[in-house]
Amino acid sequence: MSGIEKVSTKTGPPPAAPYSQAIKANGQLWISGQIPADESGKLIEGSISEKTAQCCKNVKAIAEAAGSDITKVVRVGVFLTSMDDFAAMNEEYGKWFAHKPARTCVAVAQLPFGVPVEIEAIAIQ
Repeated sequence: MSGIEKVSTKTGPPPAAPYSQAIKANGQLWISGQIPADESGKLIEGSISEKTAQCCKNVKAIAEAAGSDITKVVRVGVFLTSMDDFAAMNEEYGKWFAHKPARTCVAVAQLPFGVPVEIEAIAIQ
């Protein structure tokens, strides 16, 4: 697959299924959905704010490993299992994405491993 490169870093959690942490293609970086897990893959405990911060930390680590940066994120997808968490998630999210990329936030019935939040992103190189 010419022009497509898998991204892998130990500074972000390992994929929990058969997918890449991110894919670089045509000057873009497509970061897979990040759940609140640390570098070892262990789910973190804490509030929705702390779990959102871990998701953002993972996006940042993967972006940097790919030669990009969180400030080059142009689109974000946020998935919540409860919109009751929207305000707290949004407050923490704003600390990481002050440049305000395009974003979608949707409520879903369930996320992997029962986590309450997952964040995916697209960045430019």
